[in-house]
Amino acid sequence: MQARPDQLANLLQGSLAPAYLVSGDEPLQVMEALDAIRAACRAQGYAEREVFDIDKDFEWQQFHDEAASLSLFSDRKMLELRMPTGKPGREGSAAIKTYLDNPPEDYVLIVSTGKLDRGSKNAAWYKALDKAGVVVHCWPMQGGQLQNWLQQRFASRDMQADREVLQFVSERVEGNLLAAAQEIDKLYLLLGPGPVDVESIQQAMTDNSRYSIFELADTALQGDRPRVHKIIDHLAAEGIEPIVANWALAKEIRLLTQVSANPSVGDAALRKAGVWQNRLPLFKQCLSRHSEKGFRQLLQRCARIDRISKGMESGNVWDELRAVSARLAARSR
Repeated sequence: MQARPDQLANLLQGSLAPAYLVSGDEPLQVMEALDAIRAACRAQGYAEREVFDIDKDFEWQQFHDEAASLSLFSDRKMLELRMPTGKPGREGSAAIKTYLDNPPEDYVLIVSTGKLDRGSKNAAWYKALDKAGVVVHCWPMQGGQLQNWLQQRFASRDMQADREVLQFVSERVEGNLLAAAQEIDKLYLLLGPGPVDVESIQQAMTDNSRYSIFELADTALQGDRPRVHKIIDHLAAEGIEPIVANWALAKEIRLLTQVSANPSVGDAALRKAGVWQNRLPLFKQCLSRHSEKGFRQLLQRCARIDRISKGMESGNVWDELRAVSARLAARSR
C-alpha cells in the first residue's frame, strides 16, 4: 500500500507489515521515515538488524541465505536493503519477489532507495512490495505545504512562528527540509521556546558568530578563501550533513551558471532569478571572477560530491567540499 510520510506513524502502530519501502530524494523525510520504522521494529522485539548495501557487484545469495537462516537467539530481525539506484537487477528483483511471496514471520524487510523512475515502479520487486507491505515516497515540499511543515517543526520545539518567519525560512532553504530542521534547531538554541519573529531571528544571527551552511555560501561568493576553510572545518566538526552544505553551494552555483550566460547581466536579472536585494553585491562579485564555463565545471564537481555522499563514488566528501568552495571564492585562472 502507498502512504505519505505523515501517515507512517499511524501505520506503525499495532501489527507491523512484513516489508517497508522508503524512496525519494528528500533526505530528511527519508531518514526520519527509516528511523521511525526501525524504532517501531525494536519496540516490538526486532532486536537484530542485518544491512545489505546493494550495488552491481552484490551477491544476492547472501540475502537468500540470511532470509533462510534462523536467528541465533530466536529474536526477531530486520533485514535492510540499501539500494540507492532503485534497480536491483534481474536477480535482485527475483530475490525480493521470492522473499515477499512467503515472508518469514519473525523478519521485517526494510528497503531504501533514491527517487524511483517509472520503470522501477513497474518492476516485479516493486509491485510485490507494494502488495505485501507499505511504500512511502518522500517528495520535496514547496509553497504552503512547506510552510505547514515548518510551522509543525517550530511547534515541536515549543516555538510559535508567525507567517513572516515561515516565509523567511522557506525562502532560505528552498525546500531542503534537512537544512530547515538544522536552522530551526539552531534558532531554538539561540532563542529558546516561545514566540519568534523575523526581527528576533535576524538579531540572533547577528549577535551569534556561529557558522552555518548559508555563511559558507555567502563567504565563497564574497571571495574570502581563508574564512571558507574555517567554516568548512567548523561544519565538519559540528557533524553537519555534508549533503546539506553541498546543496547550499550547488544552489548558488546553479543560479550563477544560469545568469552568467548573459555577459551584461544586471541587478534586474539577478532579482528575477531569485537573488535578494541585500545579496546582489555578493553575486556580482562572484560573477566578475568566473565565466559560465567555470561555473559549469564547479556544478559538475558538486554532482560528484553528491555521488560521494551517497556512497556511489569514492572520495573524501569534506575535502571535495573544501576544494569546491575555495575554488568558488578564488579568481578563475
